[in-house]
Amino acid sequence: MPKKTVKETIHAKGIDIGIYTTDFENEFISLTDIAKYRNSDDPRYVIQNWMRNRNTIELLAVWEELHNPNFNRVQFDAVKIDAGLNRFVMTPAKWITEMNAIGIVSKPGRYGGTYAHSDIAMSFATWISPEFQLYIMKDYRRLKVDESSRMSLSWNLNREISKLNYRIHTDAIKANLIPSGLTPEQISFTYADEADVLNMALFGKTAKTWRKENPGKKGNIRDHATIMQLLVLANMESYNAILIEQGKSQSERLVLLRNMAVSQLETLSEIDVGGLPLLGDGRRE
Repeated sequence: MPKKTVKETIHAKGIDIGIYTTDFENEFISLTDIAKYRNSDDPRYVIQNWMRNRNTIELLAVWEELHNPNFNRVQFDAVKIDAGLNRFVMTPAKWITEMNAIGIVSKPGRYGGTYAHSDIAMSFATWISPEFQLYIMKDYRRLKVDESSRMSLSWNLNREISKLNYRIHTDAIKANLIPSGLTPEQISFTYADEADVLNMALFGKTAKTWRKENPGKKGNIRDHATIMQLLVLANMESYNAILIEQGKSQSERLVLLRNMAVSQLETLSEIDVGGLPLLGDGRRE
């Protein structure tokens, strides 16, 4: 599934600071916007002055070594010799290119500029002004609290919708797939088997396999589904009920349900969900 860029804005002492993420775990904050606190006319020079500092270069290198297996350590060792000297010059573009760095990125266009991973951006803000950094952190935390609230409400709502649709699914199973005379154990197995048809079509694994792979997690595979997966699951339950009533075999239904899941997830990935959460445990897809 293609990754969607989601943008947010935090506010600190009258300055709007852009944030974007594609995986909802690593957020990149605009150094260009932060630098405007020091020089609103040409924030690029503020960033370059910060990157001339030896402590800054060492900090960036440590971050890359922790997160980037392709970091060019050999080139960094050559650059570090001159770091901090009057003749030393370092720019975001040069750092990215020569070091194969990922902690700082340059985005072109009207809303472009230099962005850095939140770990690095907060260090830059402290260099600009410790007071300013505190204002940034205050609104950044506010953003995270709002986000967490939306996560809880949106995910739980879709989980309940999925549970309600599951009743339609089980009624179809009861009416069409469970003959009279079965023991309670056999009936339970039939329901579980049909539930795993949906699990295989959507998640690519059965509930038993998921539990084996995640022994430390509470709940079941659906409790850890994304909000998009829950939306698709609700549709799949209704669709499978129709296919059961039509007399389709389980193997036929699995193919049709898998095609449906792929198609709908691709469609949903193209919709701008903005601040909607994607994972019940606080992460997004």
